[in-house]
Amino acid sequence: MTKSNPGNYFEDFNPGMEIIHATPLTVSAGDISLYRALTGSRHALYSAETFAAANGFSALPVDPLLAFHVVFGKTVPDISLNAVANLGYADGKFLKAVYPGDTLKAVSEVLGVKENSNGKTGVVWVRTRGENQRGETVLSYVRWVMVHKKDAASPAPDVSAPDLPDAVASSDLIAPDYTNWDDALAGSEWRYGDYEIGEKIDHVDGMTVEEAEHQTATRLYQNTAKVHFDAHAQKESRFGKRLIYGGVVISIARALSFNGLESAAQMLAINAGTHTGPLFAGDTIYAWSEVLDKAELSSKTGALRLRLVAAKDHPCSDFPLRGKDGKYHPDVLLDFDYWAAIPI
Repeated sequence: MTKSNPGNYFEDFNPGMEIIHATPLTVSAGDISLYRALTGSRHALYSAETFAAANGFSALPVDPLLAFHVVFGKTVPDISLNAVANLGYADGKFLKAVYPGDTLKAVSEVLGVKENSNGKTGVVWVRTRGENQRGETVLSYVRWVMVHKKDAASPAPDVSAPDLPDAVASSDLIAPDYTNWDDALAGSEWRYGDYEIGEKIDHVDGMTVEEAEHQTATRLYQNTAKVHFDAHAQKESRFGKRLIYGGVVISIARALSFNGLESAAQMLAINAGTHTGPLFAGDTIYAWSEVLDKAELSSKTGALRLRLVAAKDHPCSDFPLRGKDGKYHPDVLLDFDYWAAIPI
C-alpha cells in the first residue's frame, strides 16, 4: 500500500463528512509583502499599518483574499486533487481580521453530491471554514467542484445539492467604523454616496501574468493542484499546458480594481463566483466592475455589492459580459460577486 496521498475521488465524498485539512500555516509579514508583489495590490488599508490603525485595526491586517487563498490551498489535497474544474463559490463571509502571527487551518464539511450524466465525474459541494489559533472562525465559504470518479461503474449516489443563498445579507456583514479615513492617502475622494447602483467602472489597467509568477503565487498558498504545476503531465490535457489557478485571477482583477474603487478596500463577503474561462502564462488580465447594490452598515461605513469581471487579452471598454445567446464571451475569465466596505 502506498503511503502517498492519491486524493479523494467522487465516490469518496458523502454528505455530512467532515475533513480536517493539513497543514496549518502561520501567516507572516513576508506573506503580505509577497502577495503584494505578485498581485500589485495597492489598497492603503493593506499597505500602511498607520492607515489601518487609524481605521479600527490593531495592526497591519492580512488582505481577506490572501487569507481566503491560504485556507483554500489547505483543502486542495482532499477536495480537488482529482478535480476536473472548480465550478463556483457562494455564501462566503469574512468574519474576523487576520494579522501577521495568526495561524490558519481549514476544516470542510461535505454538503452535497451529484453524479454527472456522463457517469465519469460528479459535482461535490463543500463548506470550508478557516480557523485561527484560538479556534475562532475567520472566514467561511461554500464551493463546488467537479471531481473524477475512480470507477465509472460505481453506482450513482442520491442527489443532495444544497440550497444556497443568492447573496450574503447586508445585515450579516462585519466591518469596522472608518472613523479616520483619509481620502488623499487612500487615493480617491470617492466614497459611498458617490457610487450608484448600475454604474460600471472600467479599471483601464492590464497585467500580464508570467509563468514563474503564477506558480510562486500558488505555492505561497500551498495549493498542490496538478494542473498548475506539472507541465509534463499537462501536455496530455485538453489545453496541452498548465492552467493558472483561478485565485490568481481573482486577486489580480481585484488589485486592478483599485483604479476606480480605491476606497472600497475591505472585502466583506463573497456572494457568488464563476471561473468562466482558462488563463495561461503570457495572457493579460483586464477588469471592470458593476455596482449591484449598496447598504449602510453604520454612520461611518457602508458597503457596495460589486460584480467584478475579468477578461484576457481584451480591454474592457468595449466588453460585453454575455452574447445574445446568453453565453459568456470567450475572453471572459471571471464573474465574481462580492461585498466591499467603503467609508461614508
